[in-house]
Amino acid sequence: MDHHGVVHRTASSSPVGEKEKMAYSDLDLEAPRIRGIETSAETSLHRGLKARHITMIAIGGAIGTGLIIGTGKALAQAGPGSIFISYSIVGFVVFLVMAALGEMAAWLPMSAGFTGYASRFCDPSLGFALGWTYWLKYIIVTPNQLTAAALVIQFWVPRDRINPGVWITIFLVAILCINYFGIRFFGEFEFWLSSFKVVVIVGVIILALVIAAGGADHDPKGFRYWNDPGAFRPYIAEGSWGEFLGFWSTMVTATFAYLGTELVGVTVGEAQNPRKTIPRAIRLTFYRIVFFYCISILLIGMCVPYDSEELAFANSASSSANASPFVVAVRLAKIPVLDHILNACILLFVFSAANSDLYIASRTLYGLSSDGAAPSIFRKTNKNGVPLFSLLTSALFALLAFLNVSDDSKLVFNYFVNLTTIFGLMTWISILVTHIHFVRARRAQNLTDDQMPYVAPLGVYGSYGALSMCCLIALTKNYDVFVGDWNEKYVTFITGYLGIPVYLLLILGHKIRTKSKGVRPHECDFYSGKDIIDREEEEFLAAKAAQRAAQPTKAGAVFYKRFVSWLF
Repeated sequence: MDHHGVVHRTASSSPVGEKEKMAYSDLDLEAPRIRGIETSAETSLHRGLKARHITMIAIGGAIGTGLIIGTGKALAQAGPGSIFISYSIVGFVVFLVMAALGEMAAWLPMSAGFTGYASRFCDPSLGFALGWTYWLKYIIVTPNQLTAAALVIQFWVPRDRINPGVWITIFLVAILCINYFGIRFFGEFEFWLSSFKVVVIVGVIILALVIAAGGADHDPKGFRYWNDPGAFRPYIAEGSWGEFLGFWSTMVTATFAYLGTELVGVTVGEAQNPRKTIPRAIRLTFYRIVFFYCISILLIGMCVPYDSEELAFANSASSSANASPFVVAVRLAKIPVLDHILNACILLFVFSAANSDLYIASRTLYGLSSDGAAPSIFRKTNKNGVPLFSLLTSALFALLAFLNVSDDSKLVFNYFVNLTTIFGLMTWISILVTHIHFVRARRAQNLTDDQMPYVAPLGVYGSYGALSMCCLIALTKNYDVFVGDWNEKYVTFITGYLGIPVYLLLILGHKIRTKSKGVRPHECDFYSGKDIIDREEEEFLAAKAAQRAAQPTKAGAVFYKRFVSWLF
């Protein structure tokens, strides 16, 4: 550990052999290598993410344009009651997914992330399919975020004045540099960006509360719009059935607004004291989901009626502030200038998303290599602990953003985006399936709850419930393509569901190619590499204890930890 608190793995991290003389490389046949856990100085990540980094990255992954912008379309389509219920239900499902991931990550924080858990505790073929589809999702999402950033800037600078390709280039170079300078720099940068997101969301919630109470235009609205035009808007059909279809369409919207929360599972290989920081981040995620999502959704439904003409215009806008229902609320309340401020905030939201998406893509490819599912060159790291080849390869695909400069190629690119969004949902399903196998195996091997650093609050039953809901949403996410003109909607059907057979074919193809079998409960390996993690944890805690002895904790730090840290 250096003076910054960053843990650097060296030969001394290895449990066997002459530690001072041991060297590691792809050709070192004498050095033991544990699949999914990197101990070599040439291939290991640096544990530079502190507890505050992890907790903020966890919530930063959940707060994005899906909340600020995407809720507008859902509100107009189904009404305020529908979106409040759907975002609350899916928020609880997200917590169950995170808790399942946290139980596995706290026991064995693997360099390969949840790809490694799937391979080790469930089936190597599941880990293979999970890793590659997750990487595919993020090499498409990253250029999509870069495009969104260019669209946001068009709020001020029209595209006929400055080509969007200029902004895409600037943002791409910026996120590449942030990721290149190491995990400590990335963690600090994302901490402050995510903190800014939290401040913005808190500000927006207070603003919406003031508008709903009549503080802006002296017209207290309360729940007026829940009565007229109503809390539930029929969609496709009339009556109660139409209201249910409207509600279910927002279940899909809510699911994709929350996608990305699981990225905390990608950070376990670079987290300091992960057995404490990961569970804490996951526990806090539940409270933050309730505060940021549920309260803001409730308030926006009080400020904007679903039949508002301003809201209809917003849904035809691009990714700028014009598309945000919160800006609609501001305009209905006749508050000047604030739309420009919100647009600047949205720009930072999108930039943060692009930055973390490139990070996820590079670490997912690294994890695949560590798990033996990708060429070994992708697990090579530089002196900063950055998997450089994984980063550069992932960044290369970000050049797809330039397709969006042309209107013709933009349509094709949107098909790719629609194709890959299903992979996010398949990731949740895979994590839950892995957790079910994990619990079944530890029970078979008499690993009791009190031996676990963290246990999912609802246990395996919570995972079964969340798995059922995720499968249902995955199968019905594009149900509206079956209503109306098939000739217009068949492309949406294909791109919306093609991800499922692709995922299944990857599992089947890997099984045929490698003849792999599922991991039986009594044969599940819970301990290989655990001694290495235990030793790192002991070293970290000893160093922290020495630091606290030399520098006693200040009263302000205690206050922050007890009363403020759940929010920031």
